Amino acid sequence: MIVIGTRGSRLALAQTEWVRDRILRRFPETEIRVDIIGTPADRDKITSLRSVPSAGVFVKELEYALIRGEIDLAVHSMKDVPTLIAEGCVIAAVPEREDPRDALVARGPVELEHLPRGARIGTGSFRRQAQLLALRPDLEIVDLRGNIETRIGKIGTGTCDAVMLAAAGLRRLGIASQIGLLFDYGRMLPAPGQGALAVETRAGDTRVARLAAAVHHPETALAVSAEREFLERMGGGCNVPIAALARPLAGGLEIEGLVASPDGRSVVRERLFADARTAADAAALLAGRILARGAGRILEDFRA
Repeated sequence: MIVIGTRGSRLALAQTEWVRDRILRRFPETEIRVDIIGTPADRDKITSLRSVPSAGVFVKELEYALIRGEIDLAVHSMKDVPTLIAEGCVIAAVPEREDPRDALVARGPVELEHLPRGARIGTGSFRRQAQLLALRPDLEIVDLRGNIETRIGKIGTGTCDAVMLAAAGLRRLGIASQIGLLFDYGRMLPAPGQGALAVETRAGDTRVARLAAAVHHPETALAVSAEREFLERMGGGCNVPIAALARPLAGGLEIEGLVASPDGRSVVRERLFADARTAADAAALLAGRILARGAGRILEDFRA
């Protein structure tokens, strides 16, 4: 018997069931139980994540359960996982990535240019806010908390004209039909690790690591590792105006990074190509270049 720990949202459960089912395909004799573990961020649905230290806010309770031996494996959205995880835990597998793009959900198909002046867009992400305002500075940003269903519900209540969400979550919940607009990477660079999952285990637990390997996707793991290296070099966390995407190309990776002020007025963006063997070094180099172009000052002002 192995126990998989997860948060209790529909998306977290869908992601966990996806991992469980693929482990069972490879190891059908394995007994697996799924346990729901609440986090402080799940219990407090009012306080804005913008106003609290958010590094690991959706992850730490699951890591504590791992360390205590209450669960054997935890499934996270990779973009929620701090670059420094708890001592005694390891990321044992990174499954194949879903669509990493950002999406706009509205009352139907929509073009960003056609939204009325002053339209209210819901998001709890400074990264999305910054890039959105760089494109449309007239828009009004509405700070949102809650799961995907709660956020989409803000459209029906009139709180928002549209909400920004990760396309991956909408696809995993089977509601991609609600996507009104998919942002191309040129307009909206995603968060490091967006669209990917992290399967975390206790360090040294070879039995569970062997099961987790059934869902590991090396190409995704390489790309996400480069993005997380960039984020760490930038000194970022879960809710900072930092974006990164590494895309596999023949012989290596194209790594692109961005830092922007929350009001969208200052944006520093750059990309480079890296050999797969030197992806981490390239991510560090990219961070250095972006910092040298003024990103450090933007982040200092943001954290002030």
